Amino acid sequence: MDSVTRRPGGQVLGDLRRLLIGADYPPTSSAGPRWARVRPVLVPVLLLALVGLTSAAFEYLSDNRNLAYGWSIALATAGTAPAALMAYRPLLAWRIGYAALLFGTTGYAPTESWPWNPVQILALLAVLWFVALRADAGISAWCWLLSLLPVWVYVGNPGNAWGVTVLLAAIMLVGDQVRRRRRSQRALAEQAERSELEQARRAVLQERTRIAREMHDVVAHSMSMIAVRAETAPYRVAELTGAAKDEFTEIAASARTALDDMRRLLSVLRQADDPALTAPQPGLAELGPLVDDARAAGVDVHLAMELPLRPVGEAAALTAYRIVQEALANATRYAPGARVDVSLATDEQGLRVTVRNGRPTGRPTRPPGAGHGLVGMRERVAILDGGLTAAPTGDGGFAVAALLPDGGVH
Repeated sequence: MDSVTRRPGGQVLGDLRRLLIGADYPPTSSAGPRWARVRPVLVPVLLLALVGLTSAAFEYLSDNRNLAYGWSIALATAGTAPAALMAYRPLLAWRIGYAALLFGTTGYAPTESWPWNPVQILALLAVLWFVALRADAGISAWCWLLSLLPVWVYVGNPGNAWGVTVLLAAIMLVGDQVRRRRRSQRALAEQAERSELEQARRAVLQERTRIAREMHDVVAHSMSMIAVRAETAPYRVAELTGAAKDEFTEIAASARTALDDMRRLLSVLRQADDPALTAPQPGLAELGPLVDDARAAGVDVHLAMELPLRPVGEAAALTAYRIVQEALANATRYAPGARVDVSLATDEQGLRVTVRNGRPTGRPTRPPGAGHGLVGMRERVAILDGGLTAAPTGDGGFAVAALLPDGGVH
């Protein structure tokens, strides 16, 4: 059998064993920066409060129970020690408090209405609350039942005993509901985090697939031109030797084979509902219409292009277009009302693309970091072995700058 189902009786006994001698519940790691700020002050205050409670319990025992000095100190400490442990080791705190509750009344007649000191009772109630918050329902039920045992043994007044029973039941039930709600909230938060990570991974894969399709179109165009030029070379170039003609024929055949392989790859990368199967990939010439569309949408865009007369490479032009496209979309979402400056220029290192927006004047339509546009930008730039930086500016805006090597210049 792949799994063994525990019988209910085994589960019940397992919960009792965990409560009495089993592993405790360690502190959770949910303490945030607020706790870090108040801890240096709160911890000493709590320690002083515990010392005060222990002193109060000692005086109560000495004055009302006529106990020996050592026995009063031991019983008072055992009664207040759980308060110091309940947030860190709730089961251990309950064991200590329960032992004091059970054995600290030796010699008292059951007819007494209330054989314990108030500090001890308050500490144990707080411990039961922490047990209900941290322990499973079965362990909490055993904790409630066992805590009632000394009450019904030593408290002679049935009304008081029933009152304690109802109070303990309320504490355990409310604590269990709070525990269930917290556990549900943590599960929902973990599920939301996993969903966000999965969406991020899916977005990266989709963007990589899109990049691969677009780069395929660019490279396929170049490969087809190589094949055409190699096939027509014997007719365009005079006085070619036989060996040169054979070399051009082999080049053309290799180019056609590579082109066929890339087309088969394209059939895998293309999606059935892709509406742009035959549309040419955009380049620098399409930046003007892109900026015009942004202006029509109400974005204050300024475009500056300082390019040589010779054309920029197709791969770099496509990457530059996609960077500007995504940066304008991000500026629209995250910096509404801000001026956006787009500049493109070439130098000896390649094509440089910069998109900078100023401080937004409106409310962002999406929270910062909600999208994956920068991931796609970095993927595209990495294909060309380029570099990309994206960071806030000193004036409250944001800037994206990319360097695309070999941008240029054919």
